[in-house]
Amino acid sequence: MESSLTHRFVDVNGVRLHIAEQGQGPLVLLLHGWPESWYSWRHQFGALAAAGYRVVAPDQRGYARSEQPPDVTSYTLLHLVGDVIALIEELGEEQAVVVGHDWGAPVAWTAAMLRPDKVRAVAGLSIPPILPGGMVPPSITRTQYGEGFYQVYFQQPGVADAEFAKDIPDSFRRLLVGASGDNPLGREPRPLVIPDGLGLLDTMPQSPAVPAWLTEEDIQAYAEDFALHGEQAFTGAFNWYRNIERNNELLAPFRGLGIDVPALYVVGDRDMVTSLRGPDGGSSLSDLLRGEGGPGNPLSTVAPHLHGPVVLPGCGHWTQQERPAEVNTALLDFLARIDGPAPR
Repeated sequence: MESSLTHRFVDVNGVRLHIAEQGQGPLVLLLHGWPESWYSWRHQFGALAAAGYRVVAPDQRGYARSEQPPDVTSYTLLHLVGDVIALIEELGEEQAVVVGHDWGAPVAWTAAMLRPDKVRAVAGLSIPPILPGGMVPPSITRTQYGEGFYQVYFQQPGVADAEFAKDIPDSFRRLLVGASGDNPLGREPRPLVIPDGLGLLDTMPQSPAVPAWLTEEDIQAYAEDFALHGEQAFTGAFNWYRNIERNNELLAPFRGLGIDVPALYVVGDRDMVTSLRGPDGGSSLSDLLRGEGGPGNPLSTVAPHLHGPVVLPGCGHWTQQERPAEVNTALLDFLARIDGPAPR
């Protein structure tokens, strides 16, 4: 009989995390992105559990029901990877397949780079492997896109925090619709640069209706959990961005390392991320994707055992929510390549 979804709290790496879990078998960890929670994987639990896997999705540190450390320096990639490794051990497992979306992807990629003994395979959704620091630092993106680039805007303590906490349900509604493949402006992917005098949410006007993949109940589920932190509802999440520069400094000793375990990359062709340029200011991700992951593709250079990229037509940033069936198929096909037929 298939087990049901359960919730509990665990203490790992000096922080208390809320986790959701379902199923039995080899462990698959699902890491959400910004500004989400375990709930972003609601469509993946049943499919993976039915295939014979133990599926666990935490609210990562600073998010939703999990603890929000007050010190901004407590949100480096080394802390976040430490949470993942400690969680694997707390769950009584030796290894896991780690899957991440958006910010969860750099955590997953970095965990696979640093601890291949613990991460036996890795999958990233939306964000490709940008090693060793996970993302291009603000010192570079500021020159590429200007002060209005959303990641630069997020560096200002308290500014975006207050903007998003003012009306939490409205913030989620605008962001989830506005960054999706169904955004009402219908624009092609491009770097998110905020005009002077505006906030990020001003660039995402209220939509008269939510797309078919999203419900008002989904928005409320996110809003209720984030509201637990009051005026600091989004501060922990923004603190991840406030460590991008530091991540690149701390992980500099690992420059040149790649990902030596089996890897999967999935991205929507309307995801804003595809329009961003690399640290050298050259090709955008969409340019790289035209290489289809062959030997000459830089993605394959970083992750030589890469499957994909799997590109989802019409899909925006919220990959596993906008295209749950396609993502489930990609994940199950990837797992089958690693483990053979379903474990049970």
